[in-house]
Amino acid sequence: MIITSFEKNKKNKDMVSVFIDSQYSFSLPEEEYIRLGLYEKNEITDEELSYIKKEVLLKSARSKAIKYLSFKLLSEKELFIKLQSIGFDEETIISLLDDLKAMGYINDKIYAQKFVFERSKLKPKSKKMLKIELSTRGISDDIIDEVLDNFEYDELTIIGRLIRKKFGKYDLSDPKIEIKVMSFLMHRGFSMDMIKQGILNIIQEEKDSCS
Repeated sequence: MIITSFEKNKKNKDMVSVFIDSQYSFSLPEEEYIRLGLYEKNEITDEELSYIKKEVLLKSARSKAIKYLSFKLLSEKELFIKLQSIGFDEETIISLLDDLKAMGYINDKIYAQKFVFERSKLKPKSKKMLKIELSTRGISDDIIDEVLDNFEYDELTIIGRLIRKKFGKYDLSDPKIEIKVMSFLMHRGFSMDMIKQGILNIIQEEKDSCS
């Protein structure tokens, strides 16, 4: 096999894309490209190519992945996108992700549990909206449903908490305020019926406390 050309990777200038027999073969960090002396080689054997793909690329990708995961818990899809964005090829990434899942570095169920817990405390949204957000992060429907079903997430209680926090100083019986409350909560994915019930509950509680 002939190394016909190489070029700086378009996604990451620190990566070098190597072409074998005029076909793209792989991308690797420039420092590894230099260390392996690929710039001096015209030919490459099956054994050398296998070593690069199974050892060098996996080691480089693993180093980057662990670094990302040390800063923030990521879903499998998020980590895939990050590694792809810096120039690693799909074959290398998929192989690495399988290893990381086996070692427990990636666990989409734990990711979903943490995501829902943090959302419930910091920026509560409806279960419908949470499902959409988790789905865009690559979490499977089975995991999403299991996590949301097992998590104590009373939407009516959440709605009440949000209304009190943002509109506690206002008169909820005022139609203009009611519209603002509805717009705010609908933006977070809550249904109109649930929002109206939440408003009525608070108005009734205030009446009861005054009587």
